[in-house]
Amino acid sequence: MTAGHHRDAPARLALGLMSGTSMDGIDVALLRTDGVGLIEPGPWETVPYSTPFRERLAAAVAAGEAADAADLTALESALTEAHARAALDLLAAHDVRAGAVAVVGFHGHTLWHRPDLGRTCQLGDGALLARRLAIPVISQFRTADMAAGGQGAPFAPLYHQALASGLDQPLAVLNVGGVGNLTYIDGDTVIAFDTGPGNAPLDDWTARHTGRPFDEDGRLSAAGRADTERLRHVLAHPYFDQAPPKSLDRND
Repeated sequence: MTAGHHRDAPARLALGLMSGTSMDGIDVALLRTDGVGLIEPGPWETVPYSTPFRERLAAAVAAGEAADAADLTALESALTEAHARAALDLLAAHDVRAGAVAVVGFHGHTLWHRPDLGRTCQLGDGALLARRLAIPVISQFRTADMAAGGQGAPFAPLYHQALASGLDQPLAVLNVGGVGNLTYIDGDTVIAFDTGPGNAPLDDWTARHTGRPFDEDGRLSAAGRADTERLRHVLAHPYFDQAPPKSLDRND
């Protein structure tokens, strides 16, 4: 993948919305960009999901392709409305008119991801969000990438490429979300793939055993020790021997 060569593109104000595999909340951010290499970060906020909503979302992710269609329709509407409120609140807090924003990037939430079958499911109604915000919305990024022959994940490599445009290369960016991923960048050459589990199994274990949503400041992990036998078993998984491109579902 490359970010393109439209170096004379004008800079515009964009708003991004992200709900990651850790399911902790909605990240909303404003930035000015030409869509290629210029990135001027603006105000941002993380809006935590309520415990009941996070439990609904987690249940849908756990159900995967067996999730009830009617439940998913209601959940998608609720998730989209939550994203709309997060966006409008950020704009209001920083006195930015909706009309000043050229575009909204709406990732939605990944319910399941099956790259081996060329299928992925993103929860989020772009048309509904566009009506709520009165701003053009681009969504279904993963679905579109898979339709074009890609893996649909990881999600951020071209953003990493733009951020790295002024740095010595080659370089690599390691991003540890719910699933870990790595981006290798050398000019227009970008290689990106999921590396394996990230925070998701840690969050799940912590919630199950302590009732808290994550291991704050890594205190539980720091107090433990590596179980080399289990680690050896995990690293024997055939995924680690596969060549990129490759990607994972949260439940993997």
